[in-house]
Amino acid sequence: PELRRRMLLSRCVQAAGLRRTATSTWRLREDCRPRLAGDFSLPVLHRQAFCLASTPTPEKRVLSIQSHVVYGAAGNSAAVFPMRRLGVEVWPLNTVQFSNHTQYGAWEGMVMPDEQISALVSGIEARGMLGKCDAVLSGYLGSEAQGRQVVHVVDRVRAANSKALYVCDPVMGHPEKGCVVPQGVQTHHAEHSAMIADVLCPNVLELGIITGTELSSVEQVIQAAHHLMGAGRAQMVLVKHLAHAGLSASGEFEMLLVCKQSGAWHVACPMLHFDRPPVGVGDLTSAVFLAKLLSGDTPRRALEHTMGVYNAVMQATHVANEYELQLVRAQKEIEMPSLQFEASFLPMSKGS
Repeated sequence: PELRRRMLLSRCVQAAGLRRTATSTWRLREDCRPRLAGDFSLPVLHRQAFCLASTPTPEKRVLSIQSHVVYGAAGNSAAVFPMRRLGVEVWPLNTVQFSNHTQYGAWEGMVMPDEQISALVSGIEARGMLGKCDAVLSGYLGSEAQGRQVVHVVDRVRAANSKALYVCDPVMGHPEKGCVVPQGVQTHHAEHSAMIADVLCPNVLELGIITGTELSSVEQVIQAAHHLMGAGRAQMVLVKHLAHAGLSASGEFEMLLVCKQSGAWHVACPMLHFDRPPVGVGDLTSAVFLAKLLSGDTPRRALEHTMGVYNAVMQATHVANEYELQLVRAQKEIEMPSLQFEASFLPMSKGS
């Protein structure tokens, strides 16, 4: 009965034109106000939806340590806005500050001094807030020394809050596309980040570098993910782009989530053609996946929502004929994607 009531409540919420805000309260969408103005005969379940505003869920807080671009969407510039739209309070800490992402071939800006990472975290700690950090998310590193700083920060956050997660997006660069990481970063991720992260979010190329293997099939990707989880503390590996190792031969975009205890889930959606594929997609998907985990979603549901957001943002970017991800255009879809993509369990996915 309770499940039925909640399902009916959800349908009534949609019919009434309500939307969920970032703090899990309910508000009437602007485009529905005229049709419901002065209507005091809403059904009981509609009124219950309005009453949800009195019981907001606690905000989650993420320390996001990655790159920043002044123009465009990459690193924190691709991750912070979506997480905030999903109700997460984000503390951005930038490893570099560039005018634009490096795949333009030229940029201005600087790598932030290595010691700034620990110094800024010390400032947060002095405010008494480090124990309220629910997760650390790391992405592009400006140097190997910054990687060591991140490890130190993770230790400090875990000391203050033993339940805090560390989600690592091990950005390793793609020289052919113009994405370059400093020397030593790849080794750092393989030897350190992969060992201490609770959740790893590599693409298939990065997973192959970390594990020292060439991956050409889903089975090999799953084996590599279980190898990583067996060697370190990770409980999940989100392969945010399967590419050539995927199941589809028809040009779909595929993601794979491998969980230590419950096996692997695969999800796919149509892949749009871009003359210049947008940058920052991995930063976006890692951030959305973390935000949904923190909101209480199961790993499978978080994966499905992440794929829905990916599809919506890429659709908005394609329609606008833009090179940079169109996050603001797709902001409503980030919160509640119009298209849902169901993940499938892979029977061969249990760890050995």
